[in-house]
Amino acid sequence: MALEYEQHAPITVAITGASGAPYALRLLQCLVAAKRPVYVMVSKAAQVVFATETQVKLPGTPEKMQAHLTQYCQAQEGQIQVFGREQWFAPVASGSGRKGAMIVCPCSTGTLSAIATGASNNLIERAADVAIKEKRTLILVPRETPFSPIHLENMLKLANMGVTIMPASPGFYHNPQSIDDLVDFMVARMLNHLGIDQNLMPMWGE
Repeated sequence: MALEYEQHAPITVAITGASGAPYALRLLQCLVAAKRPVYVMVSKAAQVVFATETQVKLPGTPEKMQAHLTQYCQAQEGQIQVFGREQWFAPVASGSGRKGAMIVCPCSTGTLSAIATGASNNLIERAADVAIKEKRTLILVPRETPFSPIHLENMLKLANMGVTIMPASPGFYHNPQSIDDLVDFMVARMLNHLGIDQNLMPMWGE
């Protein structure tokens, strides 16, 4: 009998070296709880940021990282799949792979630039390139301030291609009481745009 998560399209989560590791961890937990299969890619810089911003130390190899995230997120066996930076036979590397949305969270401005120019120098960049050419949902969560004209031009270019640009800018109208509340605000917005039900934040007016 197929596992429950196998009934859904996978969500690809790419984690890059911008500040914002807690967003990525919370997003992974929520996707697992929603019984979605998750493809994960982590840049080298992101591993450094994780060690700086969280208590989670990500192992160096995809296999060990997959086991670690599976345990941390309490995922089913195989629900989280981690791919290496040059694993070109991963499903996300080709338009003929399984369809599904992709989110880069957090998204460094270097990754933003590479995606805007179609660089495809690593699997994260290639997966984003595939999402754009196949007209799939692609969400980028940049965390930088202030934005330079270069950053803004790249974001406008991508937005005109149909990419959702969602800066990590949590609101305060829900009267947050903790850092976790601010993280949940942003993750709720990400889940809304991925079309996944969430109970982190009520819809406006509810």
